Amino acid sequence: MKMTFRWFGAKEDSVTLEQIRQIPGVSGIVGMLGDIPVGEVWPKDRIAALKKEINDAGLELEVIESVNVHDAIKIGLPERDKYIENYRTTIRNLAQYGVKLITYNFMPVFDWTRSDLAMPLGDGSTALSYDQDAIDKIDPQNIVATINSMSGGFSLPGWEPERLGKLKELFLAYKDVNEEKLVANLKYFLEGIIPVCKECDVKMAIHPDDPPWNIFGLPRIVRNADDLERLLNLVDSPYNGLCLCSGCIGADPKNNVPAIIRRFGERIHFAHIRNVKIDCLGKFHESSHLSCDGSLDLYEIIKAYYDVGFNGYIRPDHGRMIWGEKARPGYGLYDRALGIAYINGLWEAIEKDHRK
Repeated sequence: MKMTFRWFGAKEDSVTLEQIRQIPGVSGIVGMLGDIPVGEVWPKDRIAALKKEINDAGLELEVIESVNVHDAIKIGLPERDKYIENYRTTIRNLAQYGVKLITYNFMPVFDWTRSDLAMPLGDGSTALSYDQDAIDKIDPQNIVATINSMSGGFSLPGWEPERLGKLKELFLAYKDVNEEKLVANLKYFLEGIIPVCKECDVKMAIHPDDPPWNIFGLPRIVRNADDLERLLNLVDSPYNGLCLCSGCIGADPKNNVPAIIRRFGERIHFAHIRNVKIDCLGKFHESSHLSCDGSLDLYEIIKAYYDVGFNGYIRPDHGRMIWGEKARPGYGLYDRALGIAYINGLWEAIEKDHRK
């Protein structure tokens, strides 16, 4: 496996490359260019500058998260072909600078969603949480303001202001998009980009819906093992793969994360590792990575990756805010660094046990 760390850039991230470089076992950065409008081509000069900045810090840039998909593609509008062509160009540009994996999602309107970005925990830390009852009381037209009011002044990945400033229009545009149409539009998108991925040797990894169920009456199509099977069969190619987020897909207690890893192992290109504490279906909060702090058994999850011979990219996903840190919700330094130490420890122990 290759241990990586998500980084939002020097101007946007409270964590520095120098700090990341000192976390044992981290070899690469999961990078992004968040200021480029969704659907526009990522310019070569910007990619080159990002790569140089990361390489100069002694780290690799082989993974991008995310090149977001324009709503015209998800909805199936006539102009989608233009945006798919832009996406194809971006893939080629990223490949020229050594990128080997692109993560994306296909969630309509909203990216990841939480009802609280700083839920107090018993140890004095805070964490992201989700409560369906609280979400049901929020007018979706006001959710952007609600989320932003909890962000501590940090921008939030997947919540682009230029797009979400037009929520009324977006909901109208999606009104006839049901699950079947959304799947068909994903297939059309994949058929347009996977040949370029093969040409450039760049793999795609789709992130599960977060949370893994429909919200605000909008369809979601990456929620469970059956959904994963369906999307992989839309274009049956090793370049059409998965970004398996344990805490995301594991938020539904019906999803057996180790079993999913064993079922789709060779098509999992990126592993997001985190834990969640589930109170009931529709209500959970994110915890430390430690198995006993959450509802997921991280030992069994890491063992499943080891057993399938996983050699892809891995990163600690969301962390709590601990030790007084002020950072983008879920993306501070300290708890994610602790998560890496825990993941590395589990991997080493499992590896040595198998040598006996």
